[in-house]
Amino acid sequence: MNTKLELAMAVACMLGVMSVTASAAEPVAGASSGRTSTAIFAGGCFWCLEADYEKMPGVLGAESGYTGGKTVNPTYKQVSAGGTGHAEAVRITYDPAKVSYPQLVEYFWRHIDPTVKDRQFCDVGTQYRSGIYWQNEDERKVAEASRDELLKSGKFREIHTEIVAASAFYPAEEYHQGYYKKNPIRYSFYRKGCGRDARVQALWGGK
Repeated sequence: MNTKLELAMAVACMLGVMSVTASAAEPVAGASSGRTSTAIFAGGCFWCLEADYEKMPGVLGAESGYTGGKTVNPTYKQVSAGGTGHAEAVRITYDPAKVSYPQLVEYFWRHIDPTVKDRQFCDVGTQYRSGIYWQNEDERKVAEASRDELLKSGKFREIHTEIVAASAFYPAEEYHQGYYKKNPIRYSFYRKGCGRDARVQALWGGK
């Protein structure tokens, strides 16, 4: 199967919240603690998840990378071929005084398809699975509670997004970082061709 880079180029050529219950206090608008925190999510194409999160107020940046596998310092070629155990993921850096971890989790759900296993949209394979990688017990409780609320709501009969302890996160190659900014036309064609936004709209509705 073609990699995202190949698909992006091919398509370019052809074309020429649900609320999450959590005990954490809401951040105060306009306030800043001067501290930063991180969160790790996988939702298929890391270009797309990075672009989505960098639009969220309170998020300071998103870094594309690989996590959840056993191969040390994997390359994109290795991960995209499968077999490393890694998933394409993003590491979010955020200001906890402006956005909370529960809000990041709620935002995550609304930008993925949790109903499918080992794929997201047009990308198929364990390397494109969805996941929430918690870094402490508070994050684990928030992630599991949010999943349970979705199931309880009856919106989805099954959720295949894994919720597991975070392991080593390996930043992706530099050309993948901020790909949507560096290559806006190819990125736009890839995202539309992959059907990501159409599927999210169908699942979640709204903008």
